Amino acid sequence: MVSIDAIDRNIIRLLRLNARTPNSVLAAEVGLSPSACLRRVGILERSGVIRGYTAILAGPEHEGVIAIVRITLERQTEEYLNRFEAAVRRHPEIQECYLMTGDADYILRAVAPNAAAYETIHKEILSRLPGVVRIHSSIAMRSILRPVARQQAH
Repeated sequence: MVSIDAIDRNIIRLLRLNARTPNSVLAAEVGLSPSACLRRVGILERSGVIRGYTAILAGPEHEGVIAIVRITLERQTEEYLNRFEAAVRRHPEIQECYLMTGDADYILRAVAPNAAAYETIHKEILSRLPGVVRIHSSIAMRSILRPVARQQAH
């Protein structure tokens, strides 16, 4: 596992704000030479700290239906959890999945182009995931605050 220092945390913070920041600008911001900065970003990528880069859409108005789905499983054994998690990974409509404490075993973020398409996802994917006994979906009306690419006060 790679050790992350203050410079690495600063690189990560800046890339979360704008993953398209040129290396020369990133290097200047964190006080490194461009080659040293590029080397650090490469280490963060190869070690899995940075797992990829993505485009962040504005929210439901551009993504269609965003559903936050609470899932309860029949059992919480390792076998049930592993089967469920493997099945979730096979469906690109499910964009995020978190193992939870509390009332729900998992919380998912699923997207669909419209309500009819989400209904199909619910019937043909979510309800057929292994071990699922309860599904509770909430549909996002609009995005207020996203977890990535937020502007931070300096």
